[in-house]
Amino acid sequence: MEQGNVSSGQLTFMYHQIYQAQMNAITVTDAIVVTSTALFFSFLNGIMFFILWSKPNFRENSRYILFAHMLFNDSVTLISILVLYLLALAYIHLARAVCAILILITVISTNNSSLNLAVISLERYVAICFPLHHAEIATKRRTKIAIGVTWLISSINFTIDMFYMIVTDPLSFTTPIICTRQQIFIDKWQIALEQWLSIFFLVVVAVTIIYTYIGITLAAKSARTNKDSAKRARNTVLLHLIQLGLCLTSFVHASVEALISGTDASVYVHLQLFIFLTFVILPRCLSPLIYGLRDNAIRPLFLRYFQCNHSTVKPVLITH
Repeated sequence: MEQGNVSSGQLTFMYHQIYQAQMNAITVTDAIVVTSTALFFSFLNGIMFFILWSKPNFRENSRYILFAHMLFNDSVTLISILVLYLLALAYIHLARAVCAILILITVISTNNSSLNLAVISLERYVAICFPLHHAEIATKRRTKIAIGVTWLISSINFTIDMFYMIVTDPLSFTTPIICTRQQIFIDKWQIALEQWLSIFFLVVVAVTIIYTYIGITLAAKSARTNKDSAKRARNTVLLHLIQLGLCLTSFVHASVEALISGTDASVYVHLQLFIFLTFVILPRCLSPLIYGLRDNAIRPLFLRYFQCNHSTVKPVLITH
């Protein structure tokens, strides 16, 4: 072989280096896309949350307290999912205890998303079907208690996992791991428990939303009900049902990834990004679009703040 020729081993190594460089470029691109998407919608949530927090009339209204909680919860979910995604993309190992904290935040906020839809639907149901008693039933204090209960219910499953791990294998908390939900599991029954509890919560939420939708629809036909308010509430609850359906997509995320795992590596990476954005990120990005921009009291304020034109913002009358 002549000196100027390249051996087959060297050629293979060169191809491997080129392929690795391409995959690294794809990984960086994916990280930029996911990060920019999550941060952009978190920014929108932040603007709306600031609007709700800065106006006393919003802070005293149960409807907007629940909406502010939804914005906060969705932002926490987006940021925690983003952190876990970037850690997995970079193959960074964390101590199991640190990973458990990140997973705790993600799991609770994710579970809370569907429960919050049920609470908002119930509030709209009371506002339309029992307008004379709405102020008495949906008080600021009771609204905050309802929010606290949703966080408590959302944390039950993961609290059981953590308690079981502390009892059975406390030394494992110092073990470095790739931070995923599956790494927290020790026994198979934990996986089954999580799946059954998730299905149970979603069924309860779905039944609640459907019940409130039917109740509001029937109330809209009543002569004593404000037709416009009933129609807006019915559309809101219907959107809750659609959003719940989007929340269900997170359950098929792993299954879809398994189906495409046999494809070419470069194609798989692109498909994985699309699936992650569609099934995981997108359902958590819809709150400001579904609720905030549809609300006549929030929309003008949001557009003013988004355009950094605070001085021309005018107070808006809030109606139930």
